[in-house]
Amino acid sequence: MSERRARVWAGIDAGKGHHWGAVVDETGSTLWSKKVENDEAAILNALGEILELADEVSWAVDISGTASALLPALLASHGQQAVYVPGRTVNRMSGAYRGEAKTDARDAYVIAETARHRNDFATIAVLAQLAADLALLTAHRSDLVADRVRMINRLRDVLTGVFPALERAFDYSAHKGALVLLTGYQTPAAIRRRGPARLTAWLANRSVRSADEVAAAALEAAQAQQTALPGEDVAAQIVADLAAEILALDDRLKRIDKQIRETFRRHPQAEIIESLPGIGPILGAEFVVAAGDLTAYADAGHLASAAGLVPVPRDSGRRTGNMHRPKRYSRRLRRVFYLSAQTSMTREGPNRDFYLKKRGEGCKHVQAVIALARRRVGVLWALLRDDRVFTSAPPVALAA
Repeated sequence: MSERRARVWAGIDAGKGHHWGAVVDETGSTLWSKKVENDEAAILNALGEILELADEVSWAVDISGTASALLPALLASHGQQAVYVPGRTVNRMSGAYRGEAKTDARDAYVIAETARHRNDFATIAVLAQLAADLALLTAHRSDLVADRVRMINRLRDVLTGVFPALERAFDYSAHKGALVLLTGYQTPAAIRRRGPARLTAWLANRSVRSADEVAAAALEAAQAQQTALPGEDVAAQIVADLAAEILALDDRLKRIDKQIRETFRRHPQAEIIESLPGIGPILGAEFVVAAGDLTAYADAGHLASAAGLVPVPRDSGRRTGNMHRPKRYSRRLRRVFYLSAQTSMTREGPNRDFYLKKRGEGCKHVQAVIALARRRVGVLWALLRDDRVFTSAPPVALAA
């Protein structure tokens, strides 16, 4: 085991508390296998031991998120680079090896063996400061949006149990005035006692737009229900608390949106990305995070494939032309192009014209949007390649 190899493959089964590393040589024999704490000193010690085994070490990790963030950073600081082996691939490859045991050591061995047999895995890039900031901000914003949806659903459910007419009267996901109303009045009797004039004044003092209309809708709902339902007092307090939390969450979302916008616009190509219709600072920031280093994509087709916008064939025998959506792609990148395509086709211009053309060819709505998203990938790729902003008029062709 003391003989130094020319090349070895190191597989890391990453985790939050600890990792397990395994190193194999060109024959698949295990040279090194140990548990490594997710700590800088422990990782550096294991790194030194593995680098002593061979002149060249190929690294592979099965997690590319926050749990393994320290590991790629330490590898990069020592001139090493890891590839990402998806968990689904590891799971399927496990069946090709003897035994049915499921341990961290075996998973690390399978990761190393998979990297030894395949050389087409994507490398894990250590994000620059700007990209790292955008990754944290966009991930936090997604969590806040999910929390808001959950609280809105909970509020509607509780309110339906005691005051269904008021629940139907407003769209609480988009009506700030209705949420302000619920912080003070949640029951039919309380709204009726307040009366139209005082309720309108109460809402106006809290800067609610169209306070008279909100008050009129609430009073109409209160007049429609004269019966007090069981649990009304407790439900009213819960509804008031939820409404206040949603309003506070809206303020947090406004602040983080402003922070994302300011951070994204420090990107050298932010103006180019935002110039494409349908992409604002939020989707632009998500594109920068999801796409990563654009030099990793050979052309626009590779970027579209990474976004899951290129169909893959599933042919067998005489059955050909059987195209399906791929299963392995970046959901986040696909979301950026899909949402931006939906936004862009609502206004007059080449995006809407292309969408209507596809609908005229018999495509359903989703198919037409996906076709538009695929076309926009090529447009954005060309803009970033040529370092120019989007214009409706095509560029003038220059002689070679």
